[in-house]
Amino acid sequence: MKTIPLGNSILRTTTLAYGCWRLAGTSKSEEVTESSRAQGRRAILAAYEAGYRLFDHADIYCGGMAESIFGEALREAPEMREDILVATKCGIRWAGDPEASAPHRYDFSARHITWSCEQSLRRLGVETIDLYQLHRPDFLMDPDEVAQAFSQLKQSGKVREFGVSNFLPSQVSALQRVCPMPLIVNQVEISLARLDCLHDGTLDQCLADKITPLAWSPLGGGLLAEGALQGHQDARRGRLLPVLEAMKILSRERETTMTVLALAWLMRHPAHIVPIIGSIRPERIREAAMADDLGLTREEWYRLYLPARGEKLP
Repeated sequence: MKTIPLGNSILRTTTLAYGCWRLAGTSKSEEVTESSRAQGRRAILAAYEAGYRLFDHADIYCGGMAESIFGEALREAPEMREDILVATKCGIRWAGDPEASAPHRYDFSARHITWSCEQSLRRLGVETIDLYQLHRPDFLMDPDEVAQAFSQLKQSGKVREFGVSNFLPSQVSALQRVCPMPLIVNQVEISLARLDCLHDGTLDQCLADKITPLAWSPLGGGLLAEGALQGHQDARRGRLLPVLEAMKILSRERETTMTVLALAWLMRHPAHIVPIIGSIRPERIREAAMADDLGLTREEWYRLYLPARGEKLP
């Protein structure tokens, strides 16, 4: 798989990333079994063998179990560590943490950022996290406090580079203004089923500031994959029928799948969007990697954008 620079850094990522949020096979840590852990380890190996080199985590994925399963995989195949980038996120706290009266909230306090990083390092079984991201904007974020935590983590060798997730351009700018290091990624939801980032300035900022957009849910929760035309239960399905039909036609012309086409559509953008693939099925992981070789023309890109937009261009 081809590689590209990861933001304004010396790190390089493959054109697709592997998302580890489903590794445990459940969102509840008490439901994890040895069988589901083994399945997760097999998925990691399948992604590595298919060429993926950026592995994306978050501390909340199955209560940390996804990171632990990844750590197990690294212990079984330690040679992978030299070839991959390990990314994770922090900042979301569930209700009841740490006391019963605590609500679901976001927490970008320096104390929580540094504590979360140390817990992720332990679960992942690595000495350094290559890319550390703030998960969702904390409305009480103090940019100076975040910058202090980032500086401490970098100076201690626990983190190489930093980024954000689900941030608006104004939020990125507010944090970058005081951060001594560049924010090299913004992980956002973008797909043919979710076009907001094309219109709210997110991708414009990524282009201007050399920030790599990482795309979560690049297949719209499966809505844009094969089978989407056969009764996929999603409220967006009716609105997206025109783009699904257009994808069906173009995928036949290009002799590829709708999955590959949906990913290639994202990758055509000059901001170098990196789709994050979340399947734990090896065949799906390998199929998605084929998007690395499918380049769309400008005309093909707009053939899909227009029905996704739902109205004519001005």
